Amino acid sequence: MDYIKQYIEENKDRFVDELFGLLRIPSISSLQENKPDMVRAAEYWKEAIIKAGADKAEVMPTEGNPVVYGEKIIDPKLPTVLVYAHYDVMPVDPIELWKSNPFEPEIRDGKIWARGADDDKGQGFMHAKAFELMVKNNTLPCNVKFMIEGEEEIGSGSLGKWCTDHKEMLKADIILVSDTSMLGKDVPSITTGLRGLAYMEVEVTGPNRDLHSGLFGGAVANPINVLSKLIGSLHDENNHITVKGFYDDVMEVSAEERAEMAKAPFNLDNYKKALDIDEVHGEKGYTTLERTGIRPTLDVNGMWGGYIGEGAKTVLPSKAFAKISMRLVPNQDHHKIAKLFQEHFEAIAPKYVKVKVVAHHGGQGYVSPTTSPAYMAASKSVETVLGKKPVPYRSGGSIPIISSFESILGIKSILLGFGLESDAIHSPNENYPLDNFFKGIETITHFYQNFAKLNK
Repeated sequence: MDYIKQYIEENKDRFVDELFGLLRIPSISSLQENKPDMVRAAEYWKEAIIKAGADKAEVMPTEGNPVVYGEKIIDPKLPTVLVYAHYDVMPVDPIELWKSNPFEPEIRDGKIWARGADDDKGQGFMHAKAFELMVKNNTLPCNVKFMIEGEEEIGSGSLGKWCTDHKEMLKADIILVSDTSMLGKDVPSITTGLRGLAYMEVEVTGPNRDLHSGLFGGAVANPINVLSKLIGSLHDENNHITVKGFYDDVMEVSAEERAEMAKAPFNLDNYKKALDIDEVHGEKGYTTLERTGIRPTLDVNGMWGGYIGEGAKTVLPSKAFAKISMRLVPNQDHHKIAKLFQEHFEAIAPKYVKVKVVAHHGGQGYVSPTTSPAYMAASKSVETVLGKKPVPYRSGGSIPIISSFESILGIKSILLGFGLESDAIHSPNENYPLDNFFKGIETITHFYQNFAKLNK
């Protein structure tokens, strides 16, 4: 396998340069002003797939942002891997906390610093380069298809229908995804579970206009005060979520499985130190890894209202807003949870305000078996490159479309991610270690070989 390392070494500067071209495109899917950049990013991916050796690649329209599809079919009788990634990224706010321009990538301390460096341009681009490596060396042992979307960060709203419309074209034996993280740089792992998601926005309205806080304060309800109390009531003293019916469909994990999960290497002191916190906090009766892997949560992602500009403005605001996400475990239906949340929030609202609850997007949780040929191929590949057998673990994150792939296409997914907690995805100063980028390329090439052998 020396040719793998040799090819990466000979081309690593070009690989990084080409990735930088993608990172420079501000493809923020949640902002309307960046719509043209979504098309630019899609076109960039199409060209990358063609240059890597695909038989064809095209930018295909959806009801939202386009999907890039490409393929190389070397023999219809051979197994087929469908690669999924996304070219959209999160907003960069607060911009003042970035140490460098988020869309002008830099290499510092052995890491790539840019929005999307990890999530998911850097990790996605590993697949383009692993594919290129095998095509150029005439060692690709299976068929490969690419499906690169531009709405993952806003819930993949258009991809489900697109998959339904192109089900025949997308036929494959496994979906390979690198959009997750490892437990640590020295703790190789493969994600075997994802939490689902229900994302909501609430609006609380008091008076019909902003009021003078001196003339009306104390006589008219302040929507921000009310919203704060409503949000505070969503958890009890044990950090248990108080929405009626929220836990009805939660499948309790057995004591045996919890014991197996506890074997995963985890240092609580290092965890707290990395986050600069004195104590962890969460649902009573569960460990930190259990709280983020097998238990549902409810968190406020943003809250605003009134005057937040420079100086003072003594105003009693007319409205207050919050964005709230609920991470769900397998068997919890995100549509049901969104409805339960709306009913609960409307029921607890006092009569001196009006509330409006809007469900933005969501998705189901996902569990991948560790006994499948694809998982065994991934595990062997990680062990070959990183020197240790990977630990299977359930992630606290969500990729809503993954469960949809199974229901629409009937295909399981392998979540072969190389990110780290320190990569600061979704935050200022997102980064991705160069070593992980190159090791990821190497591991993916081994996956193709191992998967093809196990599926003869």
